[in-house]
Amino acid sequence: MAHLISHSSRGQNKQRLDTLVVQRGLVESRERAKQLILAGEVVVSGSARVKPGQLISSEAEIVVKQPPRYVSRGGLKLEKALQVFQVDVRGRVAIDVGASTGGFTDCLLQHGAKFVYAVDVGHGQLAWKIRQDPRVCVIEGTNIRTIDVNRFKPPVKIGVVDVSFISLQKVLPIVTQIVDPTGDVLALVKPQFEAGREHVGKGGVVREVKVHVQVLRDLLQFIHGLNQFVMGISYSPIRGPAGNIEYLIWFKAGTEDNSMDWEKRASQVVQEAHTALQ
Repeated sequence: MAHLISHSSRGQNKQRLDTLVVQRGLVESRERAKQLILAGEVVVSGSARVKPGQLISSEAEIVVKQPPRYVSRGGLKLEKALQVFQVDVRGRVAIDVGASTGGFTDCLLQHGAKFVYAVDVGHGQLAWKIRQDPRVCVIEGTNIRTIDVNRFKPPVKIGVVDVSFISLQKVLPIVTQIVDPTGDVLALVKPQFEAGREHVGKGGVVREVKVHVQVLRDLLQFIHGLNQFVMGISYSPIRGPAGNIEYLIWFKAGTEDNSMDWEKRASQVVQEAHTALQ
C-alpha cells in the first residue's frame, strides 16, 4: 500500500495547485509538483487532479502519494531500456545529454553508475537530490553540439540522450565522439521532433503509425552512417507529456548483429507500442 503525505490548511483564497503543493512543503520545487500532478500522484479532497494550474481552495486537503522511484518520469523510460537491452551500467562513467530534472541521471545512479556528467542547455532544472550528489558533474547552460569533447575525464563509457525541440540527428554525432568506442549509447526517440512539421498534429502529437515507422527507419540509417550499429529497439513504457508514443534505441560502435532486419523490427516495435499504449 502506498505511503501518503498529507497536509490541509484553512483559509478562503484559491491558488494554483502546484504552488500550494510547494508552499505546504510536500515537494521541493514547483517543477516537481507539476510532474506529480500530471502523473496523477496528487489527490485534492479525495480526487486525483492532473492540472497543475487548477485553482484550489486553501481549505482543501492535499495528499501526495508515495514519491516515484526517480526524480522524474524519465527514469522509468531509461529503466526499461536498461532492462530490455540488458545494458549494465555498474561501475561505469556516463553522460546524460538533456538531463533536465535528472530522471535519467537518477536511474543511472540507482543502477550503479560510478559517475554521471549531467548536461543541459537550461539552468536550474536539475533536482536538488541529483545536483548535490558527489557522483554527478552538473554542466548547465551548455549546448551539447558545441561542447569540448576532450573535457570529459574520466572518459565516458555510456551515453544516454533525452532531448526536446531538436532532432537526434543534430545531437548524436557529438555524443558518439564523447562516448568511448567500447561504450554504449541509449537514446529516447521523440517522433514530434524527428518528423516534419506537416506530420505533427494538434497538441504536438504525431499520431500516424506510418510516420512513427519512418522516423525510426530514418534514424537507423543515420546511426549506421555514423559507423555505429544498432543493438536494440523498444518503446517507452509511458507516453510523453503531450501524449506522444516514444521509442528507445541502443547502439554502439564496432559490433553488428547481421541476423536482425532492423527496419522490419522498427515496424514491429511501432505496432507493439500502439497496441500496448492505446
